[in-house]
Amino acid sequence: MWLRGPVEGFPAELQPAVHALIQAVEEVEATLTPLSVDEIWARPGGAASIGFHARHIAGALDRLYTYARGLALSETQVAAMKAEGVPGDPAPGALALVNLVKTGVDAALGQLRSTPVSELAEPRAVGKKQLPTTVLGLLFHGAEHSTRHAGQMITTAKIVRQG
Repeated sequence: MWLRGPVEGFPAELQPAVHALIQAVEEVEATLTPLSVDEIWARPGGAASIGFHARHIAGALDRLYTYARGLALSETQVAAMKAEGVPGDPAPGALALVNLVKTGVDAALGQLRSTPVSELAEPRAVGKKQLPTTVLGLLFHGAEHSTRHAGQMITTAKIVRQG
């Protein structure tokens, strides 16, 4: 994605995060689309399911970008985090999970677009322990974390499809 050039409407300082998020969506969609619900929620060798990774991308972005705004997590966010790996009944399929990731990334891109560059170095704290970071640290980590989980989805899908 980064070789396609700058994405209009985003400052140069945030282009790497924008590129990572767009790439994550493309990889998630390509990975999920051919899979059945059973393949999506399989846990080969006890590994996290592809469905977990999709939910986690959207959920972690929401949580990290909440911290970037200087806010604490809501009870709803904490409950959603605890349920990311539980398929539910019925378990969501590819289309629902792709839409979940796209919605989460769209919200993150909106926040990136509206974050003033002058605020990127502002300090922020994460979690109950109030671990120190910055707005930029949270925004970038949310993006690279998304690509990490997209990669885990790709690998797990290869294992599930071969098994």
